[in-house]
Amino acid sequence: MSIREILAGASALALLTACSPATDETGTPPTAQQSSASSTETAPEAAREQTETERLFAWFQSEFEQEIARSPLGQTYLGMVTDMEAYGQWDDASEAEVRANLQREADRIRYMNENFDFDALTQEAQVSWRFAEFIAANNRQQAEFWDHGLIFTQFFGPHSQMPTILIGYHRVDSVEHAEAYISRLNGLGPLMRTYTAQADERAQNGVVPPAFAFPVIIATAQGMITGAPFDDSGEDSPLMADFRNKVEALEISDEEKQDLLTRGAAALTDSVGPAYTDLIATMQRHEELAGGANNGAWALPEGAAYYESQLRNYTTRTDMTAEQIHEIGLAEVERIHGEMRDIMTQVGFEGSLQDFFEFVRTDDQFYYPDTDEGRQRYLDESAQMIDELMVVAPQYFGQLPRGQMDVRAVEPYRIETATGAFYEQGSLDGTRPGAYYVNLANMRDNPTYLMQSLAFHEGAPGHHFQVALSQELENTPMFQRLAWYSAYGEGWALYAENLGKEMGFFTDPYQDFGRLSYEVFRAARLVVDTGIHHYQWSEEQANEYMLEATPMPAGDIANEVRRYIVWPGQAVSYKVGMLTILELRGRAQEALGDDFDWGEFHDVVLTNGSVPLSLLEELVETYIAEKQAG
Repeated sequence: MSIREILAGASALALLTACSPATDETGTPPTAQQSSASSTETAPEAAREQTETERLFAWFQSEFEQEIARSPLGQTYLGMVTDMEAYGQWDDASEAEVRANLQREADRIRYMNENFDFDALTQEAQVSWRFAEFIAANNRQQAEFWDHGLIFTQFFGPHSQMPTILIGYHRVDSVEHAEAYISRLNGLGPLMRTYTAQADERAQNGVVPPAFAFPVIIATAQGMITGAPFDDSGEDSPLMADFRNKVEALEISDEEKQDLLTRGAAALTDSVGPAYTDLIATMQRHEELAGGANNGAWALPEGAAYYESQLRNYTTRTDMTAEQIHEIGLAEVERIHGEMRDIMTQVGFEGSLQDFFEFVRTDDQFYYPDTDEGRQRYLDESAQMIDELMVVAPQYFGQLPRGQMDVRAVEPYRIETATGAFYEQGSLDGTRPGAYYVNLANMRDNPTYLMQSLAFHEGAPGHHFQVALSQELENTPMFQRLAWYSAYGEGWALYAENLGKEMGFFTDPYQDFGRLSYEVFRAARLVVDTGIHHYQWSEEQANEYMLEATPMPAGDIANEVRRYIVWPGQAVSYKVGMLTILELRGRAQEALGDDFDWGEFHDVVLTNGSVPLSLLEELVETYIAEKQAG
């Protein structure tokens, strides 16, 4: 689980919407004619526009600073550790605070309309305005279903996310930092109880995780309170081990270290342990409520409306129904299967497509040993693939990220709950590099023919390019640099896999088959996500379809289907985003012909932040028009 998902809950609302200006009273965004007004202004008017833009951006920054001051978690995420009081606290996760955030946003909406002139802004500022409008409108819409989401699942939840923040993001470079860590340990218990109470209230109203989630939730929670100081097993619990390692690295006396460790252990036993024990007891009760059911969103209260809201959120489009998404998925699976059969012919394989799937799933040539040496080889070769792509990247990109990126294995403390691979962005100041993580718990879940696709998707030119370039934007409001929408981010990453082929990679037919494997996997997600949540498919139906449609390992498929069940709509964002970007590029290539420039197009896509697809379409259309006008 990346920090983007960690901050996707209520506590991140203020951070990502602090600077959200408004629509008008009817909810209508500025028209296209308004958006193009700045290009016809005279020179004196342009000077006035810049003044208005500076004034707007200064207001954005002021509002952001006020909101980030309310978010200790956001400050930690951004590497802001000067306020030691905040560094020792968590965000307020109460429903009252969620509603207060929305009210502050509504107040900003009124202020925005009353005090700034859209027509007087530069084109770049108008993009920021419209981007912020979308964030505000989307947050209002999503808040209608705030109490429909699952808090604890086998895939994500505070029980694993809060330790992840402490272990992965809470630096201990001084005694004061260690004191703040202890303070957060003391605060973790009350906050966990808040989340547990929210989950309990939702369960009483019919919002219960599927039955399969509970054993994993309970085991993960139990793992957090196994080891010292909770028992005499002789090994540290995950948080104790992390705190001990960080304290031992400080250049202070042994007496000071021991004092910190003693107080850290006390915080764990007095605050963390009881809260996790209560969570486990609550989850055991909820497991009985689930009654063995593993249903999709359709079974929730207002399930159909809730799923529709999630599709809108994750596609950032309002023109796609569940039925349409399902049909697109079926058509894409059929198309990709045709390209896979071409590769079967190329490598001389005789048999059906299903026979070929079984061959690549099971043949030992596609797997490294399940040993430390096999894991290291996987990491080293993945890093080499990214290095080779970076040599070619300047031919296809105008701007390249300055931030560095590492390739890492998922750490043991979260290996059971982590997905197969993911990207975690670096810090804004560049002191912490971005990281492409791969889960190497079982090497049979990591076939080598998928290595290049994964490296390009999670690393470069995928998530690392998209996230790092957003963070590195200059003269751009902070909300625009930090916002994340899955249709854009995941759509870009899947597009990046396809782009790798066009950049001259995937010359090995099995690696190219791996690229198609991931694309058909994402196409099948359109079918399965809508199947589960709209057409009321069972978990078994979804697994059977995925096994039939994709060559993915059975273990991955089982985990992925369960992910879709607890995270409605998210899985459709990848393919919808990719298809949208490809369609927009096709428009640009057709309209511009020989004047089409890869670097210019990718700069349009990558240098405005994680924009909704509706706004991305407008940006590309503007680029085409300006390019045609010379």
